[in-house]
Amino acid sequence: MAKSESPNSTNRVNAAQFVRQVRQEVSKVTWPTRKETGITTVMVFIMVALAAVFFFLVDQVLSFAVRQVLGFGF
Repeated sequence: MAKSESPNSTNRVNAAQFVRQVRQEVSKVTWPTRKETGITTVMVFIMVALAAVFFFLVDQVLSFAVRQVLGFGF
C-alpha cells in the first residue's frame, strides 16, 4: 500500500478528485444484467413465501399443542 493510500494519511482529496475516483471504482463493478436481477427477485419472493408458509404451519402446530396442554382445546 502506498503512503498516500494509507488510512491515516493526511493527504486531502478535493471534490473533483473524489468524484473521479468514485467513477473509476464504479466502472470496475460487475453489474448484474436485467435478467439476473429479475431471476434473483423472483427467487427472493419464492423463498419469502415458503418461509411464511413454514412459520405459519409451525405456529399452528405449536398453538394446537399449547391449547391441548393447557386444556383450552375443543
